[in-house]
Amino acid sequence: MALPGGDGEFSLVLRTDFSDDAAWSAVCAELEAAEEYSTAVLEDDPRFSGATVEALLDEEAAAAEADKVFHVFLADAFTMTDPEHRLLAVDLADEPGRTFRVPPRWFPDISVNLGLANVDFAEFADEVDGSGTYRGLSDGGRDGA
Repeated sequence: MALPGGDGEFSLVLRTDFSDDAAWSAVCAELEAAEEYSTAVLEDDPRFSGATVEALLDEEAAAAEADKVFHVFLADAFTMTDPEHRLLAVDLADEPGRTFRVPPRWFPDISVNLGLANVDFAEFADEVDGSGTYRGLSDGGRDGA
């Protein structure tokens, strides 16, 4: 179940819940509407159905160095039923398994900055609200308006 690789400039959005095609379409539309730059690779492959963070960590640990993915965004069962369609951001490199939620409107901020190595995954994870959701950097990021 190796993850599709990337060149670091793109962020993988991996669908792991296949119970609601309309919800997946809504997530994709929200990501496309939020994109300032084309940074998302949407993976809609049923072989990832039900994939857990732990399983993805195991796959990454076994991957060749050239095939490693440093972070992934999961469209899981929570995403599909959540009114905000919050994706699960997963660190696969620096602090493997560290997670937080992110609404699609904030996806480009994270994806672009991780791709350019301007901001580390932990810096975004440290900025979550009480629900574990990232809604912008407090030190000059967008204000959520």
